[in-house]
Amino acid sequence: MTVVSLLVRHIRAFPASALADLASEPPWALTQAAGDIVRRLLARLGEDFVIAEAVAVHRSAKVEPGAVLKGPLIVGPHCFIGHGATLRGGAWLDEACTVGPGSELKASFLFAGTALAHFNFVGESVIGRGVNLEAGAVIANHRNEWPGATVAFRHGDALIDTGCPKFGALVGDGARLGANAVVAPGAILGPGTVVPRLGLVDQGVPPDLR
Repeated sequence: MTVVSLLVRHIRAFPASALADLASEPPWALTQAAGDIVRRLLARLGEDFVIAEAVAVHRSAKVEPGAVLKGPLIVGPHCFIGHGATLRGGAWLDEACTVGPGSELKASFLFAGTALAHFNFVGESVIGRGVNLEAGAVIANHRNEWPGATVAFRHGDALIDTGCPKFGALVGDGARLGANAVVAPGAILGPGTVVPRLGLVDQGVPPDLR
């Protein structure tokens, strides 16, 4: 199992995206460097974007009053950012993404057509195309119960220690998270995964079992 095969297997559009030159990096390396990555991408944007204070919003995107946009940030074509949403920490939104009212997105990359419906939190994650989070679903990024531990988890037969204090998830194309579902820090969800309402996905490994 290689990092490249993981990204391509879970996000078909990755090789053709603005992030293509990062395909050899693991997802947690992308999220740890999200601010620097988004700053580099900002320099490539054209006149279709309105750019101010390291925040770029495509002219076809809609941002409702009351949304908080903190750079570095790129909001792609036909995206929708709802009232009370917060985007921060280095975030990149591909085409036609939604970050709904009251949602928060931190240090994450969203591919085309993905939606955080409302009152969601997604931190330090790479999310594929056409993923949908119903109201209240969360992708957590920090292991509060294991102070000081890096995020480590199991994927298949592999134990993956990211070496990072924060990492949420790699979520494959077309995944669905039901209302108030939780993905605990450190997870890989395959394409088309369905997490039921109030469901929990926890692939984490305690420090004493690594």
